[in-house]
Amino acid sequence: MSQTYGIEKPQGHIERPQRQPVRYVVVIDSGGAAVSRLFLATRHQVDEYDGGVPEVAQMIQGLQPVKSANGPEWDAALQGHSTQERQAADVYTLEV
Repeated sequence: MSQTYGIEKPQGHIERPQRQPVRYVVVIDSGGAAVSRLFLATRHQVDEYDGGVPEVAQMIQGLQPVKSANGPEWDAALQGHSTQERQAADVYTLEV
């Protein structure tokens, strides 16, 4: 008979590399609805939300956006958006 009564001892902590923080929030029109896309400093997209969710509003609160994501650094990241959508986009840079 086991002395643990069916409850196992927790395993030791495993060190893993930490995830990189989100650096950019791009609020862009996508088919008539605002979408908030989150990017790392490398412009790799890590998440996407509806444009009006409160969590995104909290992230960008007090920050001034740069209008337009038409630069070449955004070409690969926003390739599914039209030139007009990219020009109207708000790009927020988060403090890291």
